[in-house]
Amino acid sequence: MADTGEAENGVGAAPKGTVTQRAIEQIKAMIAEGRLEPGQRLPTERDLAARLGISRSSMREAIRALTVLGVLEARHGSGIYVTQLEAGDLLETFGVVADLSRGPRLVELLEVRRVLESTATALAAARITADQLAEVEKHLTAMNVTDDPEEILAHDLAFHRVIAGAAGNDTMAAILDGLSSRTFRARVWRGYEEEGAFARTRREHAAIHRALVARDPEAARAAAAAHVGEVEQWLRTQLREQL
Repeated sequence: MADTGEAENGVGAAPKGTVTQRAIEQIKAMIAEGRLEPGQRLPTERDLAARLGISRSSMREAIRALTVLGVLEARHGSGIYVTQLEAGDLLETFGVVADLSRGPRLVELLEVRRVLESTATALAAARITADQLAEVEKHLTAMNVTDDPEEILAHDLAFHRVIAGAAGNDTMAAILDGLSSRTFRARVWRGYEEEGAFARTRREHAAIHRALVARDPEAARAAAAAHVGEVEQWLRTQLREQL
């Protein structure tokens, strides 16, 4: 006997993927409308399937998909809960796109990063705290005293992460974090730094730092755009030469 009255197999049945997608949308609607709050435990799989009029197998697939997306979490021995719906958790899979992209798609991602990074840096110039500014300076100093690409990469990542956090927009910071994963940066830097760009990179970071110290949003925006734009232009040139 089926778990619900819905025919998911046989003549006239909806494709299973369509039913599962409907279940996903219905659970998302329950969260968006406040019927399920962050941190709240979901009804049992059986009860939820009955309430939404679908089979338990489709409900199970929907819950699994929303768990992968960071919307739900399974707690061993306790049940399924709505997460706190933090931007970083919901956008975590975004970083996979950056890590796996190649060629023109990589350029597109750098273009997006240039737009968001410049905006975040402008916001940070107006909002950054003294402690955050000291953290930015610490990573800038560390980049300036080493020629080890791995160390420079680590401090470069941290430098921009502190600035994104200082912008005060968690969603923007989460997107930038996905666009700036260590894997993504390492792939771009590997070729870029082989062309002797250490000195230029240090100058660009110093310009960003000066704008932050001066609390000058427009100078910060321009410095960040120029910094990412240099890498973006280099990559565009590489792609043209490969054609």
